[in-house]
Amino acid sequence: MNRISLPAPLRDELATIAVDGYPYETCGVLVGASAADEVRVEKVFQARNLNTERARDRYVLDPDDLMSADLAAREAGLEIVGFWHTHPDHPALPSETDREAAWDGYSYVILSVSGARVEDLRSWRLNGEGFVEEQVAA
Repeated sequence: MNRISLPAPLRDELATIAVDGYPYETCGVLVGASAADEVRVEKVFQARNLNTERARDRYVLDPDDLMSADLAAREAGLEIVGFWHTHPDHPALPSETDREAAWDGYSYVILSVSGARVEDLRSWRLNGEGFVEEQVAA
């Protein structure tokens, strides 16, 4: 199983954004470094969700925000290692829509949010057969 290192302060930052954005899906970019079987997240970026018609169960990450995160990553000698988004009132499992939009080689952190709290946080990586869960470590 691949592993993603997501330190507690960054998990807390994601949880705050997720709860503040509830009941809508929030999304963003994960920046850090990656090796063969481990991803290390060093910074998280929030992005605007451009899906205004179905923001409760879909997201479209703003490409301008993606470019800003990429520039910040490069300036810090890092790279985009993945993306994150929330599932309001749904499990932290990738949906078919998530799979269709995903890119190979990146981590996808999903936070399940219900009301004023994050119920679960899990990470997934797409391979040729579908999503495979990653071990989330501090």
